[in-house]
Amino acid sequence: METLLSRLGFSFFLCLFLYCDFALSFSPVDNYLVNCGAFLDSTVDNRRFVSDSSDSTHTHLSSPQSFSLCAGTLLPSLPPIYHTARVFKAPSKYVFDVKDPGTHMVRLHFHRFSSPNLNLVDSRFHVLVNGLVALTNFSGGNSLGPKVIEYLLCVHSENLEITFVPAGNSNFAFVNAIEVISAPRDLIPETAQSLNGDEVENFEGLNLQAFEIVHRVTVGGAKVTPFNDSLWRTWLPDDEYFKLSEGSTKVYFSGKIKYQEGGASREVGPDNVYDSARLIESKNASIPNANLSWEFPVMKDYKYLVRLHFCDIASLSLGLLFFNVYVNGHLAYKDLDPSAVTNNLLASPFYLDFVVDADHSGIVNVAVGPSNKSMAYAVNAILNGVEIMKMNNLMGSFDGKLPAEMVLKGSPRRSDFLLPSIALVCLLLSLSVFMRRRIDEGDSVPWSKLPMDIPETTPKQGKQQLSSKV
Repeated sequence: METLLSRLGFSFFLCLFLYCDFALSFSPVDNYLVNCGAFLDSTVDNRRFVSDSSDSTHTHLSSPQSFSLCAGTLLPSLPPIYHTARVFKAPSKYVFDVKDPGTHMVRLHFHRFSSPNLNLVDSRFHVLVNGLVALTNFSGGNSLGPKVIEYLLCVHSENLEITFVPAGNSNFAFVNAIEVISAPRDLIPETAQSLNGDEVENFEGLNLQAFEIVHRVTVGGAKVTPFNDSLWRTWLPDDEYFKLSEGSTKVYFSGKIKYQEGGASREVGPDNVYDSARLIESKNASIPNANLSWEFPVMKDYKYLVRLHFCDIASLSLGLLFFNVYVNGHLAYKDLDPSAVTNNLLASPFYLDFVVDADHSGIVNVAVGPSNKSMAYAVNAILNGVEIMKMNNLMGSFDGKLPAEMVLKGSPRRSDFLLPSIALVCLLLSLSVFMRRRIDEGDSVPWSKLPMDIPETTPKQGKQQLSSKV
């Protein structure tokens, strides 16, 4: 009996713990999940994506010329939101009510499947998000699998609009699923450090900017899926971007990640990112002369927010880890001491934000390495995660130099080609009609013999008299 009561008590406390943990998890005020082109709702990662069909009360769709499309071959390995698509034959938009002003996450899901009626590979279109040009001449990604494009933007209007505009000769646009979620307040702070060479300045108003997520990687660990992230993000392994393997070590942590107020929250970075890392370690009296380095391809002529995630899960005690941080080859932070940042607490996460310009190489380089304060027989550098976010340019675009007004008018290349062509054709037709008319008029005048007794006159008078005869 005592054993049974003990088990019941343990089960009660376990349920209470799980309930409290669930209650404290992030619950967004605005949480729109749309299953585009579907007639029924779908569940993915314990989240319900609602149908946008005309029968649904949550359609949010304003489109006089759109239709649903179902994949010809359903792949059971893909979530159901990629089995259907909403196809647009004319500019169309989704409108979402904003109840919680501030930063919002917008995710667009694309999968270029084919069906007996239409092949989505032939698509080409533009996408606008709340007046910002998100994509131009986009074809839906590659045919290897779904593509998810994510944006973070500050919204203080009553509505958030996502517009799809067919472009070029494809005559249609499409989307498989849409997420619009209000972000936690601490996701994007007000201030970051702006790097101009080796000079570091404050960048104010960061939380008022708009971003496109270009890279989001977990360093040294396995892929993190939306199921294991409180903001339903995907973190890819860093192997593709990591450039130095000799002298580096992967480390994994099985203890508790100690989130604390003022540091990184679980929404900024999940446990699965902070419980793995790559590091440089001194195993003798000498300090390794090497840096851990990563290279991330980016689009030139844009500013980028570079967020670096740190959590000292490798040091044996406090005050032993000092290292330098470099971005694009410039010293971004000298003699970084995690113990000082985390108020003398190991396994406590934090992050650093830097605003940088992409150089002409189209690469953002991130590196960490030993500093002058690094110690022997200790960890000399560590990194747990990296995020690279593109900032929109002065034209309000993430993809090109055309403002939204011109994008809404259609493909600029096609317009620039057609207008001169039409003008040239009109000019040639006008000349042809004019020349034909002159020839016809010349043929209609009857022939007559010129008079032989023309009096002598001055050239001017003679011209006048000849004119009067004609």
